[in-house]
Amino acid sequence: MSPGRRRTLQVALIAFLAALAGVLIGRSISAPAPPASSALHELLHEQLDLDPAQLGRIEALEIQFAARRRELELELQAENARLAAAIQLEHGYGPRVAAEVERSHATMGVLQNETLAHIFAMRAVLRPDQAAEFDRVVFRTLTDTR
Repeated sequence: MSPGRRRTLQVALIAFLAALAGVLIGRSISAPAPPASSALHELLHEQLDLDPAQLGRIEALEIQFAARRRELELELQAENARLAAAIQLEHGYGPRVAAEVERSHATMGVLQNETLAHIFAMRAVLRPDQAAEFDRVVFRTLTDTR
């Protein structure tokens, strides 16, 4: 095999591995939300016996947060695309890749903070007995190691 052909195959292999790494990183960053929200949703709507005023306030909070969460998820998708492009350009963990990873981590942090604020806003609507059960589900969800 000629040195030029060997070099071309090496570059192709490195590009393939970088693209694969980008896909794996992107998938890990944009993994679907854990089932915590469904457990809380089920608890709120099926087990806590919310009165109509509580239900109305919870539903309004859910609608508001769903829009914000979708906005942040779209931002993460765009960041994943920029990360993939940076990986394709640098073929390694260079400054552009590092910057894109940091950018997506910042957005993930915003999403986590806003999710917690949403959870606490819903909790504030509950009576003390309901809040105690809500707290148990939140704790169980956050410590579940499945």
